[in-house]
Amino acid sequence: PYKGCEHGCIYCFARPTHAFHDLSPGLDFETTLFAKPDAPALLRVELAHPRYVVAPIAMGTNTDPYQPIEREWRITRACIEILADCRHPLLITTKSDRVLFDIDLLADMAKDGLVAVGMSVTTLDPAVARTLEPRAAHPEKRIAAIERLAQAGVPVHACVSPVIPAITDHEIEAIVARVASAGARSVSHIPVRLPHEVAPLFRAWLDAHYPDRAAKVMAIIRDMRGGREKDPGFGTRMRGQGVWADLIRTRFVKARKRAGMGDERLTLRCDLFRPPQGAQLRLL
Repeated sequence: PYKGCEHGCIYCFARPTHAFHDLSPGLDFETTLFAKPDAPALLRVELAHPRYVVAPIAMGTNTDPYQPIEREWRITRACIEILADCRHPLLITTKSDRVLFDIDLLADMAKDGLVAVGMSVTTLDPAVARTLEPRAAHPEKRIAAIERLAQAGVPVHACVSPVIPAITDHEIEAIVARVASAGARSVSHIPVRLPHEVAPLFRAWLDAHYPDRAAKVMAIIRDMRGGREKDPGFGTRMRGQGVWADLIRTRFVKARKRAGMGDERLTLRCDLFRPPQGAQLRLL
């Protein structure tokens, strides 16, 4: 629904996409936003194509569909309304409790196994969150959103990402325990990754807020990324490598087991799809 993101998370891997528009991946990414008001209409046309093949649609894999701009534009909701009417499977990733604005639609879809929500919880410390994710929802609001969604029957997957060594990694066990108690059905993690222009922005953030450990953080990140600040490899960039990545992974697995959570993936149904209604009404 949107390009750019008001949340302003310093680590956001989507920041470099703003350079495609000759805009800064830094401040412009947070302040010069693109809305896609035609998205619902285009979605309807795509779903009506006779050769359309049903597969879960993911929202929020680049920028958050529930950032503050959604309050006015409601593009995300308009798209979900179409998907709900068509009984089309949907995956949502967000770090905003604004997802609760659409809990009526999501709860209805969840009854048929058509939706799952991924809630990103990076830290439980509001002091860290204020600089790391300055305009994203407070950590406690995200935990509360997980609980509300779970109570409404919406499957929730918690994303402990990114895990930042020497900044947030000490919270792994606490975060996993909190999301589990809130009702998340599954949980995963991703070590911080710094593609393209994100690396210098992140280094500047470290120097400003954690000068005492900036060198240590970057040294560990490079160790997890094969000596580089970024890992472009599709198979490894989401997991990391080396001793530090293995340690974080081991701690995470133990925390997940302690919380009584498995490693199963949330699956959605694709057999209930019905094309959008056109000029001619459905016979049945």
